[in-house]
Amino acid sequence: MSTAPSHYTRIALAEHLVDSVQDTQFTQQTGSISPIELDEVLVRIDFVQITAAFTDLMRADAEIPVPPYAVGDTVGGAAVGTVIASRSPSYVRGDLVLTIAGWSDHQVVAAQRLTKLDRDIVPSPAFYLNHGITAYHGMVDVVKAGKGDVVYVSGAAGGVGSLAGQIAKIRGATAVIGSAGTDEKVRYLIEELHFDEAFNYRNGDVVDQLSTAAPDGIDVFFDNVGGDQFEAAVQVANPGARFALCGAMSSQISKDRDAWPRLNLMTAITKNLSIFPFATYHTAEQIESWSVHFDRWLAEGTLVFPQTLLRGPITDAPQALRNLVAGRYRGNVALELEHRAH
Repeated sequence: MSTAPSHYTRIALAEHLVDSVQDTQFTQQTGSISPIELDEVLVRIDFVQITAAFTDLMRADAEIPVPPYAVGDTVGGAAVGTVIASRSPSYVRGDLVLTIAGWSDHQVVAAQRLTKLDRDIVPSPAFYLNHGITAYHGMVDVVKAGKGDVVYVSGAAGGVGSLAGQIAKIRGATAVIGSAGTDEKVRYLIEELHFDEAFNYRNGDVVDQLSTAAPDGIDVFFDNVGGDQFEAAVQVANPGARFALCGAMSSQISKDRDAWPRLNLMTAITKNLSIFPFATYHTAEQIESWSVHFDRWLAEGTLVFPQTLLRGPITDAPQALRNLVAGRYRGNVALELEHRAH
């Protein structure tokens, strides 16, 4: 168990993101750790989350329903750590906790802002840093995918898509189809996550590839990308198909006009498509619904947890985000921190 350190290191926003993620948007800051007060806890951060949503929050004009980072704010979000000192009756040294520390290697936090975690129900504490709440809410509550459905997931090798497709499969979908940006990811979807079909959207016309994968059309579309993959889904959709619009990675990466999908209104009308843009607010009910199923499916072996686990100091987090946006990882991405003396 670590002794209490005297200093922390964090990664703060130096300037708002305008186009692509650059080194100039981050600054490394080191500060003294204040003595903990009553009902506070000192947490050593062991794992931090790396997700494309952080790029939205780095923009001054963020379009997701979460306040964007101000210049000087700590970048990042969810983190898992270990209590190394406590003045709260609810936590003792050694407890595993979830916190919204962002990219910091230590944090003093009010006890009521922590969530105690169980080390014994997951293979690694990093499993708690996943996008399952969003995937479950969209696939189950929004479009109600299940028996008889042919389901198409764009961005299927990412943190949300890799879970969303498996959730549809577990719920009895007739077929689950995924698209990704490399042949290696396509093999991963089929061989390891057990998608029925998958294709590389860079290898040809998306409408043609999706039509080949789903010759009888699709009933559910879970969209993480937008762009021409959304347009293709409209063309291949069956009458009455349901669309869950979760993300728009194409426009997150590029603000070019071609990154934004065009909705063929007449096709959508004549097919009677139901299009549900949704945001996940991580309510208590959403957290509970996902947690119960996640624990059970892991125990049963019916769910493969897709994850890229990186290792390094907290200062590696900005490069990890750049690599994620560039498509170099698959599944849920977390950085396991290597702690160095300050």
